[in-house]
Amino acid sequence: MKASLNFHPVVWTLLTGTIFTRAASSMALPFLALYLSSSQQVNPVLIGITIGLSPLSSTLGGFMGGYLSDRIGRKKVMLSAIALWSLVYCGFALADHIVLFMILNVLNGLCRSFFEPSSQAMMGDLTESRLRKRVFSLRYTAINVGAAVGPLLGVYIAGFSSSLPFLITGIMYFLYGIALLIMLNKFSTAQITPEKKLSLSETLTVVLRDRILLLFVIGGILVNFGYSQVDSTLPQYLQTSFQEGVVLFSRLISLNAIMVILLQYPLSVFSEKWPVMNTIMVGCTLFAVGFAGFGFATTPIWFIISMIIVTIGEIFVFPSTSVFIDMIAPEGRRGTYFGAAQFRSIGNFSGPVFGGWLLMETGGHWLFIIIGFIILSSLLFYSSGNKLFSKTKPVSD
Repeated sequence: MKASLNFHPVVWTLLTGTIFTRAASSMALPFLALYLSSSQQVNPVLIGITIGLSPLSSTLGGFMGGYLSDRIGRKKVMLSAIALWSLVYCGFALADHIVLFMILNVLNGLCRSFFEPSSQAMMGDLTESRLRKRVFSLRYTAINVGAAVGPLLGVYIAGFSSSLPFLITGIMYFLYGIALLIMLNKFSTAQITPEKKLSLSETLTVVLRDRILLLFVIGGILVNFGYSQVDSTLPQYLQTSFQEGVVLFSRLISLNAIMVILLQYPLSVFSEKWPVMNTIMVGCTLFAVGFAGFGFATTPIWFIISMIIVTIGEIFVFPSTSVFIDMIAPEGRRGTYFGAAQFRSIGNFSGPVFGGWLLMETGGHWLFIIIGFIILSSLLFYSSGNKLFSKTKPVSD
């Protein structure tokens, strides 16, 4: 086991930093809406727009961030992004006008969209192909550990000052940047560069012509469209349809986080011998069954069972999508492909809108059944993309 976890020191730095920075951002950003409402007296419409600007800018900026990481190097992009990210969070603590919060959240999304594809590409650069599924699974575990701890810390720290979580987050990102700078200077992180450096427009043309990537992104949009219901329509449905629905929702979210932390690594090891696309398809099927289960559930125990199924699907799907992007990316363009994959986030901000409309028009029963079929339809795109890929390159783990 020790040998199997013998990752590059920079990879371990990225994994460890992911826990601390996700914990930091999770103790601040989930409370941004409350902070704007209570401390800044901003109206709900403007709050909604402000919150939505981050995923929107992240989606649009992902391709640019990935392209730059291939063109000028992962190190420059990552360190620049995290330095600005630190300033952004400190800015949240000091801002006193809604326009400033909007600008800061746009920058927050851009920093994420520049840093995340570059860091994932670097993990791929520095890890043997046979271990990449495991390293991306550990990354996903790190994200969830941070996301589980962060809100608890946020509630406690905000008790001293509502702006303090943002300031502490800025400091933690700064420290993470310093640690990365030291490790990147100490250890070699050479990346394969493209044989021919293309302009941004030429690179975009190449990516758009890659049918495998396009089919993968469409499948990812459908999956993210469905998964976004967990944070949007599911709490609304439970609150209006069940006694103590809010309590039930909080228990479901806690169950999801605990299961991901406990099962991510063993399930990733268990599935390592499966072809990557098989793992994704099993996960999507479980997603579909679990979400449809929400529609049929009439008691808390059935919601719990459905959430267990959804969580196992999540554990299989999300890390494996990173592995698949790594597999299809041409040498020297790994960052660009991870950046282009950020277009899957279209599902994250379109899902809650369409899901809310479905909830009003059809009710929760049909909403979640329809969502299950939407997620299931992603298999058509994933399998088509995989068939094309198998014709050009042998599928390997």
